[in-house]
Amino acid sequence: MSATQLALGTVGFGSFEFTGGGTLINLVAATTNALNGALLARRPDHYKNFTVIGILLMALLGGIGGGVSRDVLVGRVPAALTNSSYITLCLIAGVIGHLLAYDKGQLFREGLFQFVTSFALPWYAIVGAQTGVEVGLPVLGSLALAVVGPTAGRFLIDVSCGVPPKQFVRGEWFVAIAALTGAVWIVLD
Repeated sequence: MSATQLALGTVGFGSFEFTGGGTLINLVAATTNALNGALLARRPDHYKNFTVIGILLMALLGGIGGGVSRDVLVGRVPAALTNSSYITLCLIAGVIGHLLAYDKGQLFREGLFQFVTSFALPWYAIVGAQTGVEVGLPVLGSLALAVVGPTAGRFLIDVSCGVPPKQFVRGEWFVAIAALTGAVWIVLD
């Protein structure tokens, strides 16, 4: 993108790609993490009287926070900033999460939150490990990316909500699960 394009206002909205080069897996992970972020922001332990915009921003943090962190660590322009489908799908998931939070059925909401967490974590861990291998990182570097990808969004949400990050709470296993998932993927690759 050149200064001329910016000055003339010809810069578009980026691409809207849904497949190719792992894009679908990344989009599934980002969208489910965005839904998770919106649901998390509405939980009593995180809720701080957020506006609708606040809930949508938490969905964006949850959805693209890990992928952006991962891509920046390996020196790439984050895909979420060049492919508009990431932000679009994360905002849609945020709206869904916001609407679910206002419906009755706390058990359903908590069950959905746990399911979405269990579903998204391995996806992002695999994408992180795969990214590390693609850019030529050693095994430990690839494992670090397998942990950063699925956990950075949650870290950002927890810090934004003023609660201790889940990564630092005793008895939480999601960092170990991300590392194990990444290790299994690296061995199988």
